[in-house]
Amino acid sequence: MEWVLITRALERSTPSLQYCRFGKKENGSSLSVEDVLNSPDGTFTCGFYSISPNASTFSIWVSNSSEKTVVWSANPLHPVYTWESKVELKSDGTMVLKDYGGQIVWTNNVSSSDSRDAQAQLLDTGNLIVKGKGGNTLWQSFDSPTDTLLPTQSITAATKLVSKNRLLVPGHYSFHFDDQYLLSLFDDEKNISFIYWPNPSSTIWQKLRNPFNSSTNGILDSWGHFLGSDNATFTGADWGLGTVRRLTLDHDGNLRLYSLDKVDRTWSVTWMAFPQLCKVRGLCGQNGICVYTPVPACACAPGYEVIDPSDRSKGCSPRVNLSCDGQTVKFVRLRNTDFLGYDLSVHRFVSLSFCKKKCLDDCRCKGFAYWEGSGDCYPKSVLLGGVTLSNFVSTGNMYIKLPDGVEVPRSSIPHSQPFGPKYGPNCNTTNDIFIADFLDKFASGQTVSKFLYFYGFLSAIFLAEVIFVILGWFILRREAKQFRGVWPAEGGYAMIASHFRRYTYRELVLATRKFKDELGRGASGIVYKGVLKDNRAVAVKKLVDVNEGEEEFQHELSVISRIYHTNLVRVWGFCSDGAHRILVSEFVENGSLDKFLFGSEDSQNFLGWKQRFNIALGVAKGLAYLHHECSEWVIHCDMKPENILLGENMEPKITDFGLAKLLNRDGSNINISRIRGTRGYLAPEWVYSLPITAKVDVYSFGVVLLELLKGARVSELEKNDDEDVKTALGRVTRLCSEQLKSDGGDQSWIANLIDTRLNGQFNYAQARMMMELAVSCLEEDGVRRPTMECVMQKLVSVDDVSSTPVIEGSEELHSTGTSLLSY
Repeated sequence: MEWVLITRALERSTPSLQYCRFGKKENGSSLSVEDVLNSPDGTFTCGFYSISPNASTFSIWVSNSSEKTVVWSANPLHPVYTWESKVELKSDGTMVLKDYGGQIVWTNNVSSSDSRDAQAQLLDTGNLIVKGKGGNTLWQSFDSPTDTLLPTQSITAATKLVSKNRLLVPGHYSFHFDDQYLLSLFDDEKNISFIYWPNPSSTIWQKLRNPFNSSTNGILDSWGHFLGSDNATFTGADWGLGTVRRLTLDHDGNLRLYSLDKVDRTWSVTWMAFPQLCKVRGLCGQNGICVYTPVPACACAPGYEVIDPSDRSKGCSPRVNLSCDGQTVKFVRLRNTDFLGYDLSVHRFVSLSFCKKKCLDDCRCKGFAYWEGSGDCYPKSVLLGGVTLSNFVSTGNMYIKLPDGVEVPRSSIPHSQPFGPKYGPNCNTTNDIFIADFLDKFASGQTVSKFLYFYGFLSAIFLAEVIFVILGWFILRREAKQFRGVWPAEGGYAMIASHFRRYTYRELVLATRKFKDELGRGASGIVYKGVLKDNRAVAVKKLVDVNEGEEEFQHELSVISRIYHTNLVRVWGFCSDGAHRILVSEFVENGSLDKFLFGSEDSQNFLGWKQRFNIALGVAKGLAYLHHECSEWVIHCDMKPENILLGENMEPKITDFGLAKLLNRDGSNINISRIRGTRGYLAPEWVYSLPITAKVDVYSFGVVLLELLKGARVSELEKNDDEDVKTALGRVTRLCSEQLKSDGGDQSWIANLIDTRLNGQFNYAQARMMMELAVSCLEEDGVRRPTMECVMQKLVSVDDVSSTPVIEGSEELHSTGTSLLSY
């Protein structure tokens, strides 16, 4: 059985609206405030929802909830007068909401010339639809959601959820697809718009999302499982059929999945995006700080005052403005506090005084977060997303920049007390904490019982953990010796040999048979072959001249452990016992490129053209990954054939990456105290003490390209004893550049530069592209060099070129051409 609104052509010029129930028609021209439209199963109701004694909205709500829970509204921004307002449905499918004076407040903007006798129907899903001739849907409320998504309702690129308050007024939070087609939560402040879920500081892969899908769609099914086209997914705790659910973006910015209890008709949360509400960025507005008291509450940062006491989400304004005209300032410390995002820059392993100076020197800096122990410094341009945590959760402090004359009472400094009493009213303080009306706030009669349950739950978890630890100790006691060298809490997975871990020096002595089988040596250390207990062959490198402290060394190794690419040597672990600093990485069968590239022509390991090109392409891909795709930017600083290893199928793998200091992308923070690299492969930046950026690797790669083309070391390009490598490189690249510009399609000169051992067997298009890239990579000015991402794309464009023939060697070609190296 169902309620249906049906239009019918009568003798009057204006179509009338008939109101029917159970097939029994009741004459009427419109849906008035006294009338409602029910879904067949009675779950949903459509009609006029009263938001005040004299104002209403045309809405859909859940019928069986203890309070009317609105899931859709046509006119939240323009409520109509409660009396004499009506909804009319015309025969062409147009639905019009009129105020008491006849003014049109809302319309569904449907006009179908071929549709007569249109009807409106509220389905069991909560979808209000308008059907035309033949039963085709002309309009549906599911295509224009407000703050709620119902089961079977899709969110697409053209729709979004917008938060609203209890008066149905839209807020500044929204849920929709971003410009990468990822479902995200947005906070649209007055002058700022930003994403706060998923965590914007995480990479796409850490978010487990799929960007740039051809289809943009997300749907909550009837079982309580949500799945988006970008792989955004979550499931309600009460997964199963037969439950009324709704996914709502609440006015506090938290996205929650609700389920209706059939007995007491109340809603319970079965999933939420933010279990800790203070992690919602912008919850307390600019210059506001969210604290736990124990429920979430809003406070202003010292030196700021609330803008609107009735709406703390609007944030706080400064009492005194900071200026850049030599004004004397000071910093006020807020313990265990941070403002999420809007970092002017990031500095690692620096002192507190260094961080203060960075903020003092930048007029845009409003303060900085400093993490003791790690030495991380984050100067802030905007104080947004402020949150204060308890002492055992956070080790970071926030330092607010204020004019020196501003008084900051101790009572005005916000702090959290999650297990303490709630803040009470204090009329004597000028900057009192405000208990915001968040949805996570407990009802007054439930506070004690909620916390008794909370503490009981924590006690049960603690007891279970103690039992688990004791049992684990008995099980692993016999193998404790071999686990002494691993990181804390690593014993449980140390048996999984593929995990990055810390090895003891004794383990590596046994694996390498006291470091007997030497594979090679270089400026950074000696490499030995070893075999681990799981019979896995590894390369063990004893590092020299490693002056970093233990904490800094482990940080750099933690960065290397997260790097994985098919053209990079996989690092399995490390050893840091006393003075011993050792890296453990995968063993690459064929050794380094120099042994193949610079060997004799009769060697069985002679590299053909296809292998050389694949090596150039693979190395470019590996460097592009280090420069552009790693979560922390890594430059190699010593790119040369000795650091390019060749696998079983001659695929290239770059080794010794990540050993140089991690730098800022703009090169402004130069932490390298001495020149790193090898003669002949060094970029001019090292010699002239210029900022070191990724372009130093681009220069070295250009040298490697020339060596792949010529089959000889760059040191052999020297014409005489008076000419150094840099001069020889400049001469060759200059001549190559001139020939590339003026060859007019004549390719004979290229053969004179290619390795004669190839006997002219090479691909012209690929050789020319490698030569062009070598010239551009060896530019003196680093700004003019291409990025490795661009280099990789150029090489990919000529990969598997079949239309260009291989240049066959001939006596005539070699006898008439003049070698570039003879100039």
